Amino acid sequence: MSTPPQQPAQPADRPPQPGPPAQPPSVPTQPTAYPYPNPQSAPPVPQAPPPGPFQPPAMPAGPQPGNPYAQPPQYGLPPGPPPAGGGGAAGRAVLWAVLGAVVASAAWAAGVFVIGAAANKADLRGYTAPSDLCSRADYGSFKDEYTASDSTPTHSLLEDRALDESSCSASLKKSGSSYADAYLSLQVDLHKKTDPAPEFTATWKNYERTHSGYDVGAVEGIGDEAYLVTQDTTNGTSAGSRYATLAVRDGWVTYTMSYSAYLSSYDPDKDPAKIDEISDWLKTDTRSTLDRLKD
Repeated sequence: MSTPPQQPAQPADRPPQPGPPAQPPSVPTQPTAYPYPNPQSAPPVPQAPPPGPFQPPAMPAGPQPGNPYAQPPQYGLPPGPPPAGGGGAAGRAVLWAVLGAVVASAAWAAGVFVIGAAANKADLRGYTAPSDLCSRADYGSFKDEYTASDSTPTHSLLEDRALDESSCSASLKKSGSSYADAYLSLQVDLHKKTDPAPEFTATWKNYERTHSGYDVGAVEGIGDEAYLVTQDTTNGTSAGSRYATLAVRDGWVTYTMSYSAYLSSYDPDKDPAKIDEISDWLKTDTRSTLDRLKD
């Protein structure tokens, strides 16, 4: 009868070493949190459960909890047809309301544009700015007093998109005078971009407020508005100065005609024209000149 083999004796100073526990063959190896370097610690591939008899197909919505391999959620509204039923009629009503508001706004804007353009159109009333205002203007009322006409009056013309301006300067002489006894200055402005009315009124109506020693009076019957500005420093003598300007606005056209005379005791003219006479001459010649400047 044979005897079973004997285990080798353990040293006296070492405790007995336990052997590895036996693993039941039916239990699979569990994954570990440290897969490397152990190749057996890879996570198992998840298996989808078998579908039931009436389960709907899987929707590509968001990832299922606990599934790290699912796709991230997609943001935004999914495409689809508009809702049927009463919603379509309401949407069409809103659409027609929006279109109506757009059309009305466009019509209103067009009307404002047309009205604004018409309101800003230059009101020139047929006036022109001649290249030689001296030959076109009338100052015949002064020729009875100043019989020696100026043979070399000066004139200028400015033509621009915003303004046409024509001016004339002439000297007046009495019979036997070697030098000018008085001066005339004329100017017509056609304002083509800006209405001159507010500034014209502010300048001429208030002239005496900014220029001391002048008298200002409104003149009726010439253009839309006219002002006569005068000054007389002779005090009844033959020394001093006499000045008069008639400023007229007719629409967007302005016209000025000015007279000035400077007297001294050495001047041969001992009987200069009076301010009242000069004012009447300015009014008469201005009316005539404005008629001549129209086409």
